[in-house]
Amino acid sequence: MFLSSCISHPLISPKISHFGQPSNLRRDVEVDKRFTSVLKTRATDQPSQQAKIGAGLLGEWSFARGTRLVIRPKVSTFIPFRKSFEVHASWLTTSQIASSMFTLGTAAVLPFYTLMVFAPKAELTKKTMESGVPFIVLGLLYAYLLYLSWTPDTIRLMFASKYLLPELSGMAKMFSSEMTLASAWIHLLAVDLFAARQVFHDGLQNQVETRHSVSLCLLFCPIGIVTHFVTKALADTAAGDRHRMH
Repeated sequence: MFLSSCISHPLISPKISHFGQPSNLRRDVEVDKRFTSVLKTRATDQPSQQAKIGAGLLGEWSFARGTRLVIRPKVSTFIPFRKSFEVHASWLTTSQIASSMFTLGTAAVLPFYTLMVFAPKAELTKKTMESGVPFIVLGLLYAYLLYLSWTPDTIRLMFASKYLLPELSGMAKMFSSEMTLASAWIHLLAVDLFAARQVFHDGLQNQVETRHSVSLCLLFCPIGIVTHFVTKALADTAAGDRHRMH
């Protein structure tokens, strides 16, 4: 009788929930769940905050204090900065690459013109201009820029007329792209250097001055070629006159 009254006394009989846990512990868990739900909602509304502190939510449970939520901020990559970096990278693949290749190609051919103009009879110049390495490098560089500048409309702009011939308006639209313009510049540098080398070798073979013609080939290649033929013709005429005089 004494034992049953002690068990039924409200001071020593805790309230047990239907889960077999004390009621005060269940209330603490429900409050913590609501708090966690609010944090998740705020983190979803603000992705940048979620990237910074979302991964630092840790739960700890104690019988006396219930469930406690510990926030440990973690520094991570800021998402808007990552997007801006991607935009910057895409900008590098167009304007910056075209500008860099334009400068690189121009600087690459200048040593060969310098040797042909200032030391045309040196052995170093002769051996250098007999090599095909400069043209292979320029060809690979041109192919790379052509690949970057190629679009589905390239063929249509090149052969825009009904007779499948290039038109000036279509070529103007195609060369409005910096990448296409850079590839065309590398194309001109390779062709001009090849023509200058031909002029140089022909001048050595026929003992004709080629410095002025080679210099013109750098920027005005057709004029440089014409100048070389004129110089060669004048040299042949002068040599014939001297031979007749003797």
